[in-house]
Amino acid sequence: MKITDAQQIVDEWIKKYGVRYFNELTNTAILMEEVGEVARIMARRYGEQSEKESDKTKDLADELADVLFVLICIANQTNINLETALKKNIEKKTNRDGNRHLNNNKLNNNE
Repeated sequence: MKITDAQQIVDEWIKKYGVRYFNELTNTAILMEEVGEVARIMARRYGEQSEKESDKTKDLADELADVLFVLICIANQTNINLETALKKNIEKKTNRDGNRHLNNNKLNNNE
């Protein structure tokens, strides 16, 4: 699925089932909440915190999809084509960081 397709699917879902988009500030708060749920899984499953029994059934893929859904909502309501934005962002990073990470001894040494 292309990103623009995903934006269209989310827009159609919102119009059919969600009634309307939450306002941009509300969606930003929801995005932070969803990112927090991803962070909780990462800290407990892959980090040093122990995983609570109630967290073991949490699905990282589903939580990441929640983040993506809300991010797409914000892009849609602010008229941002995420596919175009991502291409420009990757180009920017390539121009800025094309050799930076390759030359970073901290990344190349197994210390």
